Amino acid sequence: MKLGDFKALTFDCYGTLIDWESGMVEALKPLTSRMKKPLPRNNILEAHARHESSQQLYTPAMKYSELLAVVYKRLAEEWGLAAPHDECQAYGNSIKDWPAFPDSVEALAFLKKHYKLVILSNVDNASFAHSNQRLQVAFDAIYTAQDIGSYKPSDRNFDYMIAKLQGLGVAKSEILHTAESLFHDHAPANKHGLASCWIYRRHDQKGFGATINPGVVPKHNFRFNSMADLVAAYRKEAGG
Repeated sequence: MKLGDFKALTFDCYGTLIDWESGMVEALKPLTSRMKKPLPRNNILEAHARHESSQQLYTPAMKYSELLAVVYKRLAEEWGLAAPHDECQAYGNSIKDWPAFPDSVEALAFLKKHYKLVILSNVDNASFAHSNQRLQVAFDAIYTAQDIGSYKPSDRNFDYMIAKLQGLGVAKSEILHTAESLFHDHAPANKHGLASCWIYRRHDQKGFGATINPGVVPKHNFRFNSMADLVAAYRKEAGG
């Protein structure tokens, strides 16, 4: 199997292209700064992952920005802190401030010349519009949790994406699902018979951060530590 075998790269956005963990930690500071005993970064992210995943399961049709506001409230309760409503809302609206990884823009600009680029993300459309400006590329299709009415790793999201891409002339065998999260992306990609590429952004960190531990590591066809490494591998394979 080669990178050049595929017609479309379908991307998770947050954690793969956008540095959501840094964005989260920064936007949570109004809350975490009030803690008597500071928590390590990974503990904050793991608590966030638990509440986010639970909320996505119970309220699958809730807009992501609104869901994050609930997560903020749940974190405050867990940590014994007050969480004024306006703070919760501000956190939900913080997605627009989450930074792109340093290599995302250049990598996407290169890959756009060779593939259809597609987003499959647990986000709402208005929030993604801000992230899309940071990524500076015109995606060929954007499929959000708001569009679908559920959150990954739900089968609905992958069924929807596969069906819509068939309508764009892309067969399932021509899709390379490209993502960081083993829980949200690679496990369901395995289930749906999709080839996948693991962008292991957390390769130099312990744990799973803002994503849930998948238990068993799912199969993946390619693994790179960054988008820049993916581009380098494509260039090498193509002989230039």
